Amino acid sequence: MDLYSNIIGEGKPFLILHGFLGMGDNWKTLGKRFSENGYEVHLIDQRNHGRSAHTSDFSYDLMAEDLKEYCEKNNLEKVILLGHSMGGKTAMKFACDYPDFVEKLIIADIAPKYYAPHHQTILEGLTMLSNTELTSRGDADEKLEAYIKEWGVRQFLLKNLYWKEKGKLALRMNLEVLKEKVNEIGQALTSEDKYEGSTLFLNGGNSNYIKEEDKSLIKEHFL
Repeated sequence: MDLYSNIIGEGKPFLILHGFLGMGDNWKTLGKRFSENGYEVHLIDQRNHGRSAHTSDFSYDLMAEDLKEYCEKNNLEKVILLGHSMGGKTAMKFACDYPDFVEKLIIADIAPKYYAPHHQTILEGLTMLSNTELTSRGDADEKLEAYIKEWGVRQFLLKNLYWKEKGKLALRMNLEVLKEKVNEIGQALTSEDKYEGSTLFLNGGNSNYIKEEDKSLIKEHFL
């Protein structure tokens, strides 16, 4: 599957994978900063997100395979790979399945464990938006506030809006499939998934996605 990407700078390949309901552009500010330090930064949209293809199939196995095809198509090897949240799970799976492509692995705010579905309210709000005629981004923000009180979370989600045609806003992600396959987002790595390369896990200071008790599980997979 062809993945859309925004490539910034020149140098060592540095691939960044966004989280659930996001897109590569979420990392544009940091991507530009990384590119100034000698990296060719690839801000990648994963399948069913951003400008990448929509498909009824969705799993970490497939997204890792997508990334392998992307690396082969772009002649990338020994990359630095950073993944956040869902993108972190994709990055973990990719490193375990295709270790020769990875020189350094960075995982932001996700552990290799199972996470129960917890995006229901957000998905309800996005479903409402997709079924509503929206006249402006401000209009969309006002309507979404009934579901999501946090301004920052709404702005993150509203980056998915684009002008499908004159006067008509739409969402870029494949919302119906992501709702149907939401259980895939929380899947754990299997016991066979191991990676021995250089790996860094980053835990958000105000986040509980990686807990103290997860550290032993991380060390089982990332040796």
